[in-house]
Amino acid sequence: MNRDFITFALPKGRLFSSAVSLLREAGLGEVPLEENGRRLISVDEKSGLRYLICRAADVPTFVEYGAADLGIAGKDVILEQGKDICELLDLGFGACRFVVAVPAAKFEQGEFRGGLSGYLARSGQLRVATKFPRVAEAFLRSQGLPGEIIKLSGNIELAPLVGLAEVIIDLVSTGRTLKENNLTPLIEITRATARLVANRVAYRLKYDRLAPVVAALRGALERSRNNVSGSIE
Repeated sequence: MNRDFITFALPKGRLFSSAVSLLREAGLGEVPLEENGRRLISVDEKSGLRYLICRAADVPTFVEYGAADLGIAGKDVILEQGKDICELLDLGFGACRFVVAVPAAKFEQGEFRGGLSGYLARSGQLRVATKFPRVAEAFLRSQGLPGEIIKLSGNIELAPLVGLAEVIIDLVSTGRTLKENNLTPLIEITRATARLVANRVAYRLKYDRLAPVVAALRGALERSRNNVSGSIE
């Protein structure tokens, strides 16, 4: 591979189309970029950029190890993985929230009166099911709560419904899945959006080449926000 190219890791999934739209708006990504195509690497000779199409959860790893100089990753993935990368821009799209959710019936009966600490004081037990154990552990530690974290790979809404856990910590976009499973948000831990990230070494050694790419993306974001603001006015 040509080492003169700047390598940019793009995430498949819910961030992909917005990421490609932003690149187009910035005058970058002028080559076909297909989320589900067979081609995993696309080279834009004109811009001097090489794009890697990879799983969203793998973007921070590609960037941390220098296989990619830049990447777009969700803040949720960044928080959970704790990779040694630097965040350059909040891109604004892909918004979601980390929440603590509890069974709606127990909430209405007052079992979570006083929050999680109140529940723990009354029941003596707090088990948290989650796909994000690092985020969950940091949250419990910040609250001084001695809960047990149970890691699941998916469908964690089941855990409180079958007695595996008292609460869940999950990533929520609309809240529809929680509602359909008779769960209700109790605490919002933090919000997450897509971020432009960079390899720390590359950002220092290739700054003269990376800075124009970052500036083009920042400019596209500002134009987009100004257009939204103008349309509201």
